[in-house]
Amino acid sequence: MDDKLRMLPPQNENGQVNLETVQIMRAVSKAHRRLAELKGYAEIVPNKNILINAITLNEAKDSSEIENIITTHDELFEAMSDEKYHRGAPKEVLNYKEALWHGMHLIEERGILTTNMVVEIQEIIEGNNAGVRKQSGTVLKNERTGEVVYRPPETESEIRELMGNLEEYINTEDEIDDLIKLAVIHYQFESIHPFYDGNGRTGRIINIVYLVLKDLLDTPILYLSKYIMENKQDYYKLLQNVHTNGDWEAWIIYMLRGVCEMSEESLSILQRINELIEETTDLIKQKASKIYSRELVEIIFKEFYTRISNVEKTLGVTRKTASNYLNELVEIGVLEVESKGREKIFINKGLLEIVKD
Repeated sequence: MDDKLRMLPPQNENGQVNLETVQIMRAVSKAHRRLAELKGYAEIVPNKNILINAITLNEAKDSSEIENIITTHDELFEAMSDEKYHRGAPKEVLNYKEALWHGMHLIEERGILTTNMVVEIQEIIEGNNAGVRKQSGTVLKNERTGEVVYRPPETESEIRELMGNLEEYINTEDEIDDLIKLAVIHYQFESIHPFYDGNGRTGRIINIVYLVLKDLLDTPILYLSKYIMENKQDYYKLLQNVHTNGDWEAWIIYMLRGVCEMSEESLSILQRINELIEETTDLIKQKASKIYSRELVEIIFKEFYTRISNVEKTLGVTRKTASNYLNELVEIGVLEVESKGREKIFINKGLLEIVKD
């Protein structure tokens, strides 16, 4: 097969590729059911933005881990609780989280996904403005023979032409199911490899914001990076098989299976977090009813940690009152407290444990 990347929609020597085989359509149907269950549950959960933070952090962690940016939840907590933290793998993970939310805001504002928006996302991930590649990118080689099996486009003009075509494919309504297009879009973006660094993480953010753009989800709660990480060998093998053999069916089914599995996992995480919120609410009402408020519960579930200043500002109380509230939550076992320099950090260990699992 010619290793030059073709424009979309997918084509081969015989014309346009059939993306709606029987096997693909069966997988599409199952993926839509699982995704609808996840979206439906998220819509009825009160204060769902509290839940999204935990899902998003795991997505950021695992997406970065695919690129060998390895960190732990404890290291992430350390970075998140230190406003001056700006180094190493945890910072890169938090950059990914920031980039994901930036992408969400962009599509909510504009209702489309453009090349310039993708560039903005990548700039946040990498912390620079290098932009689209102006030199050749990393080639894909056969690990056994060393033979080059795929060479990404090498010139900026070719990259921009392909990205323009991809942008049109993303934003044009046609008869192909949006989940099939998700798999095609991911393949094409990774094959264009438009940036010097951060292509994988940018591509995985595109997956999430595309699902929201197409109203398949309301919020970024599909946790695809874990699936890719756990099936990394298959991921690269199937990508290569599209390059070399034009095997679109296996690649699309792989991605649809990921949507199914991660919809189920994200749903489970959301349910466990929601149960913890309800249990915590009941416990505060029973053992510390004088300080209970819905806003206080929201504060301690917004992140894994809470500062006295968070409570002071959000509830409009004095610093002493805010400190008393949090210390009372420690006494009844809702929070744990640690010292970070001169400041106390109040940790929601229950939330942290669910996300670690």
